[in-house]
Amino acid sequence: MQIGYARVSTTDQDLTAQRDALLRLGVHDAHIYVDHGMTGANRARPGLREALAAVRIGDTLVVTKLDRLARSLRDARQIADELTSKGVALSLGGNRYDPTDPVGRLLFNVLAMVAEFERDLISMRTREGMAVARAKGRLKGKQPKLSKTQRALLFEVHDRGEYTQTEIAELFSVSRATVYRELQHRREKFLATCEAHIF
Repeated sequence: MQIGYARVSTTDQDLTAQRDALLRLGVHDAHIYVDHGMTGANRARPGLREALAAVRIGDTLVVTKLDRLARSLRDARQIADELTSKGVALSLGGNRYDPTDPVGRLLFNVLAMVAEFERDLISMRTREGMAVARAKGRLKGKQPKLSKTQRALLFEVHDRGEYTQTEIAELFSVSRATVYRELQHRREKFLATCEAHIF
């Protein structure tokens, strides 16, 4: 039996392309396990756990690309060890690798090293890009949810006591947590000012 596995790193990404590719590779739709919003470095993936639990001796675990399965050498080795102990082969985009076979295991480890290297390169390029943007003044960090004027108006509305924090959040199109945080910051600033005058 062929068991398919698909993964996307963020919840807004679509799994359709991977699912279609798995179907073309002969995996039955009922045997496809997925993870939404999970990075390849995160091993605590419920879909992967279910896929590995579903495979039996003689089965094949099918993924479209290795980086959908693992993005670190350690993780790939752990998965390979689990597949080997179960007598399960791995198919990457239609190419079948048998982890119990020395050549298959070598190829699997080489592919895992490449996936980890790619991940490290992306991470390094991202850090370099952010450093350049920061140096040029383009990266200013997280922008506040409310402008100075909106914040003052929020405090005014709150102090009148006519609306609840939930209603205020709705009025300003922000979360209740943002309203709470703004009020908390104002309280802290006020207390700090009072202490400064006392001492």
